[in-house]
Amino acid sequence: MFGPLIVKPGKSRNNKTGSWRVGSRPKFLQTNCIDCKMCKLICPEDCIMGSGKNTYYSDDNFCKGCGLCAYICPKKDVEMIKEEK
Repeated sequence: MFGPLIVKPGKSRNNKTGSWRVGSRPKFLQTNCIDCKMCKLICPEDCIMGSGKNTYYSDDNFCKGCGLCAYICPKKDVEMIKEEK
């Protein structure tokens, strides 16, 4: 007889998932930022840090390289760069 299998889910902050990156990562140019926070809001991994104009950056331990932050930036202050090995 089998009962329900109960497994506690892992918290993403405990699992560094940046190694799954797709080959590129965001580079925050920090020149034309207008502090709209769109990059931070759209990030599916919630790995964009910073507070205030020209202070945003991504936590490469968790960034998957999806490019949504670069896509949504109205000032094109985020660019995707090729991952360095």
